[in-house]
Amino acid sequence: MKILFANKFFYLNGGSETVFFQERNFLKEQGAEVIDFSMQDERNLPSEFSDYFVPHVDYSGERRVTPKLKTAVAFIHSREGLKRLTRLMEKEKPQIAHLHNIYHQLTPSIIPLLKEKGAKVVLTLHDAKLVCPAYLMLNRGKICVQCEGEKFYKAATTRCQGSFGKGVLLAAEAYWHKWRKSYEYVDRFISPSKFLADLVTTYRVPAGRIRVLKNGIDADDFVPGSEDGGYGLYFGRISPEKGVKTLLAAHAAMDSRIPLKIVGSGPLEENLKSCYPDAEFLGYKRGDELRSIVGNASFVVVPSECYENCSMTILEAMALARPVIGSRIGGIPEQVEDGVTGLLFEMGSAAELAEKMDQLWQNRSLRRLMGKAARSKLEREYSLKKHLDGLMRIYRELLEGPA
Repeated sequence: MKILFANKFFYLNGGSETVFFQERNFLKEQGAEVIDFSMQDERNLPSEFSDYFVPHVDYSGERRVTPKLKTAVAFIHSREGLKRLTRLMEKEKPQIAHLHNIYHQLTPSIIPLLKEKGAKVVLTLHDAKLVCPAYLMLNRGKICVQCEGEKFYKAATTRCQGSFGKGVLLAAEAYWHKWRKSYEYVDRFISPSKFLADLVTTYRVPAGRIRVLKNGIDADDFVPGSEDGGYGLYFGRISPEKGVKTLLAAHAAMDSRIPLKIVGSGPLEENLKSCYPDAEFLGYKRGDELRSIVGNASFVVVPSECYENCSMTILEAMALARPVIGSRIGGIPEQVEDGVTGLLFEMGSAAELAEKMDQLWQNRSLRRLMGKAARSKLEREYSLKKHLDGLMRIYRELLEGPA
């Protein structure tokens, strides 16, 4: 089997890249020929196909608001990407092209080309980009569904991204690919959660073209510790949509005085550090150091205020037998079984979150039972083997037809 794997980042930048490299490595181990397509970056992992990668471009910061015309066009339709991908496809001729995070740097313009060159196209949905041009479905910190998969002009008129110019560009991108029918060339969409699959089928894509395939973790790589270190933990990006401010307000309002560790970095980090001195901000951590911090936590909090899909943060906590307190939103309730593997609270409610944190903090035996149940649920429903077996079924269905 010969498969092209595409993702705009070719290094571990987040949860979507974790899934990307898990699948890529598995396929190579199974003897499949994997062809990489990505963006050039000094942080990239090695690839024999790096000469075909598109030149590096960074759309972060103010440049995204009022870009030059050439940059705006490339944001929507990457001519350079098409040129390089054409050469790669004509040389390698893969049977399947599996796309992950391709927006803005690689662009969905590559999808029709992949079909034209004879590949079956699979697209994993890591977010709600098909429904919302800005992908987070947020407007000034509130959940927003106004675009409904077709009214993309609202990204500009509502100024949901804080800028009319940015909204115009995002709307133009969405309308262009709808007019070009870029997504019509996708043979199978993969959704890591039932929540996102239902959302996309409600507004955009027929249900028959989507398969739910939960993210997975190799449980053998995570050995739960026997220690309860006596602290609550958040680990992830410190940005508005992640709800860290709500967590810190809840921590300050708890009846119990407990240590709270915050691991990660992001735009709110310095402000929250100064406003909430009782929490311990540890900065960005990874690898064994992060695993040790997670594995010794009393519980992990995932206070997201946006539609999470299938959170790798939650899966890592479950793998280390830590109970999770999570927002009752998006795909989180699929992962956290309320009262069994953790607790759920109303998104944005610092008062309810404080109650849930007090409840777990004051009951060590409950924490232990929930942690064990979380590990069992992970092994049963979110094993990496189950994920990869499901991926191969999708590939075989495309190449051979339904069994």
